Amino acid sequence: MATDHLGDMRLFAEAASAGSLSAAGRKLGLSPAAASARLAKLEATLQAKLFERTSRHLQLTDEGRVYLAHCTTALQIIDDAQAELRAGRGAVQGKLRISASTDFGRQLFGRWLDAFVDAHPDVRVALTLTDSLSNLHQDAVDIAIRFGQPENSALIARRLAPNCRVLCASPDYLARHGTPRTPEDLGQHRFIVLVTASGPLNQFHFAKGDRSWQYTVPMVDAWESNDGALVRAWALAGRGIARKTIWDAAEDLRAGRLRILLPDYVAHEAGVYALRHGTRYMTPRVRAFLDFLVVQFAREATALSDVLPFQE
Repeated sequence: MATDHLGDMRLFAEAASAGSLSAAGRKLGLSPAAASARLAKLEATLQAKLFERTSRHLQLTDEGRVYLAHCTTALQIIDDAQAELRAGRGAVQGKLRISASTDFGRQLFGRWLDAFVDAHPDVRVALTLTDSLSNLHQDAVDIAIRFGQPENSALIARRLAPNCRVLCASPDYLARHGTPRTPEDLGQHRFIVLVTASGPLNQFHFAKGDRSWQYTVPMVDAWESNDGALVRAWALAGRGIARKTIWDAAEDLRAGRLRILLPDYVAHEAGVYALRHGTRYMTPRVRAFLDFLVVQFAREATALSDVLPFQE
């Protein structure tokens, strides 16, 4: 009997999703014995154990997680190709997998995605919010929206909009602790720091004229979180000074809930980018979403000019 590699990959992916080999087998029309035999044959072919089995659940091994990432990508490409042929080339449909930073994603992406799906009702969305840069390959992400152009040359980066980061604090905090006027004053203040998988973002760079400064927040005294939305919430509560992108802080700045500090000191910042695989086929839904983002960011960037002119 010929080996059905594609069928084995689907069985494995379904089992990983369901946490049950028998449930995956039923979905694909296989008996529990047949599903178990096919998974055992797949593991023998790969010479790797894909699951740790318990009486109630399947748990992916490290090798299983790596293989699942590749399977998800391969199956998605095949499904996309089949869907395009059935519906006609250029059909905007299927699952769109997006990664964005937490604060930005919660504030803007919810309503933006509603508008995109209203225009393309055959698209389904999987949105992951994280302040660490996703591994687009392992996480099976089609597009990641990030601030700053990545150093990873394997990714294609499309610039969507300008961006700058600002130090900001609540009026309550400033009333209690004073307002810093120069970078040297920062040593007298409390800070809230975003921590990513690469480490804390606690180094601030400033320039004014021909002078430049660097300030490093002592982490021993800082509040810290890996969630950018929580960092902003703590700043609003008067816990300290936070560094936020203008995109995240705009509404609070307009409403006076936060105030920009050291406005005369410029920090060079890269823009907002959409990142995608350099080697992966760009499906019609990804292409349509990128075009949609260009329009949305252009509208929002114009509106942001009343908060702070972009300086790049």
